[in-house]
Amino acid sequence: MRFSARNVAAAALCGLALGVSPAQPQVQKAQSPDAIAPNRRENKSRRPATAALSPDDGLSVIAAALDSRVQASRQRDCSNLVHAIYVQAGFPYSYASSSDLYAGSDDFHRVSHPQPGDLVVWPGHVGIVVNPARRIFFSRLGRGPGIDAYDAQQWKQRGQARFYRYLKQAPTRVASTRPVGSQRRK
Repeated sequence: MRFSARNVAAAALCGLALGVSPAQPQVQKAQSPDAIAPNRRENKSRRPATAALSPDDGLSVIAAALDSRVQASRQRDCSNLVHAIYVQAGFPYSYASSSDLYAGSDDFHRVSHPQPGDLVVWPGHVGIVVNPARRIFFSRLGRGPGIDAYDAQQWKQRGQARFYRYLKQAPTRVASTRPVGSQRRK
């Protein structure tokens, strides 16, 4: 089940309308990445607090995927296309190959129930989940950007798909607007 890039917009929007439940919580807290993906690379450095990509943020990723500028940029492969889409949507991360993403990344945490905008990753291929209810994802396919079913036989032959959700950095709080050591004048 392959679609051309022209049909992506219509299929994605129809699929999203059917797949996103208004009863879904709008903000989902990041679960412990170590509990979800024990093979994940460890990063012991201090990281700002993080929150997982919300369903609304996921729709922003899908909208960026449909942006003709991203599709026209002629990304060489799936990893570069997915990276360009996330950057366009305002969710930057350090470029990683599909194999690196499959192994785990500090910018994403593994989830068992994908939502639109999450990554679907196999060794050697990555895409963006468009509609989890219909198991549809967007990626660079054989003939360019398009959508396909991630439970299709050709993808199952690659092995078990893994799903990852982007981790946003929470904004830092400013303790005081007054410089340290300044005094009030009377």
